Amino acid sequence: MFISVILAHPHRGSFNHAIAETVVAALRECGHAVAFHDLYAETFDPVLPYDEIARDAPLPPFIAAHCAEIAVADGLVVVHPDWWGMPPSILKGWIDRVLRPGVAYRFGEGDNGEGISVGLLKAKTALVFNTSNTPKQRELAIFGDPLQRLWKDCICTFCGIPIFHRRMFDVMVASTEEQRKSWLGDVRALTCETFPPDSA
Repeated sequence: MFISVILAHPHRGSFNHAIAETVVAALRECGHAVAFHDLYAETFDPVLPYDEIARDAPLPPFIAAHCAEIAVADGLVVVHPDWWGMPPSILKGWIDRVLRPGVAYRFGEGDNGEGISVGLLKAKTALVFNTSNTPKQRELAIFGDPLQRLWKDCICTFCGIPIFHRRMFDVMVASTEEQRKSWLGDVRALTCETFPPDSA
């Protein structure tokens, strides 16, 4: 399988980076091909210009390359922190510019966007890892876990990815080194379970 891994965290020593490194190593150990993108390290430009919105708009080479990659990926893994119930802006910009009409979805003939999308992505499975400083009970009770709704319903289902898994690690600010090591073990196990060697 060919798996696209997207990381969005500005600090190279972050736990998000450790998660992404664990994911990439696990995928390769399972025999999968991996395309890894650290959006901050690549200085990905998140600003969607107006001229790029149309489905048939000419794209900058780096956006066209991302679009070509995600279109053929068999699976998607995304790693990012929970900031205000949203991904970091650099990742939101990646969504805006890469998961575009004609690449990730389309609408039926005569439908200008008011109807139901047809997902175009080849990927059958998406796996999302998040970190947070909000306890799970408070997240669910007060905020309703907006990242679950965003990734599962607004992105993956919309773009045709039928299988979705997500894991949130909290509370990061109070976590111990031992706990983080255990969490990385969970990351490796869930990655291998989601993208096992026999599915290659």
